Amino acid sequence: MRPLLLICFLVSGMLPSAAQEGNAYSGKNSLVKLNLTSPFLKNYSIQYERILNKRVSVALSGRLMPASTLPFKNAIRKEVIKEEDALITDAFNQAKFSNYAITPEVRFYLGKKGYGQGFYIAPYYRFAKYNVEELHYTYEDFDQDISIKLTGNLKSHTGGFLIGAQWMLSNAIGLDWWILGPNIGGGRGHITGISNQPIDPDVQQDIRESLENDLDIPFTKTTVDVNANGANLKLSGPWAGVRAGLLLTFRF
Repeated sequence: MRPLLLICFLVSGMLPSAAQEGNAYSGKNSLVKLNLTSPFLKNYSIQYERILNKRVSVALSGRLMPASTLPFKNAIRKEVIKEEDALITDAFNQAKFSNYAITPEVRFYLGKKGYGQGFYIAPYYRFAKYNVEELHYTYEDFDQDISIKLTGNLKSHTGGFLIGAQWMLSNAIGLDWWILGPNIGGGRGHITGISNQPIDPDVQQDIRESLENDLDIPFTKTTVDVNANGANLKLSGPWAGVRAGLLLTFRF
């Protein structure tokens, strides 16, 4: 994130300000935005944008999802859990997920109006951290009923570009439409599990193989270690996502 932020500040210092170029909105080159669509995904997102001149601006977005079950949980469960399994389904339904993301970007306005209005493209970088808690893995056999409580996080670094359009409804209020913003990069995670009872050595191998099968994620390297006290999982691989939404803009 630091290299892109440094570039943003260097660009800000090298380019003349919008007011210097006779901007019709002189003195109103800052925009604060609220994402109207993010609550449907159980998160909250805001953005600050600073107009530098007719064609260029810089922006910084923040997103926060408090701990809760996943949005569209049933659809995701059907995609992730290929075979119906009551224990896995119950664990998935009870698990709590949270995340936050920070996204700096540079915008290039392509239309005639400019100064923060019209069609734009915006290359960006995103850092995100995803947390999981209350995820319970259960192993049952004739001798033991083992429950492992899993908690952990995954961090991702991605880059992409956003295509969008922004327009003003009045001198102070407008809309920003994030039409499509794909991103791709890498992610790395660590999950720790604590067992409700000591795990016998002959059972540890069975649990390790079971976890490896349940976490058979395409293109992702998964390392599972099981000991008498629980389990440790490490994941690494490609990470991708998409930005989209409609934001209410306040200009000042």
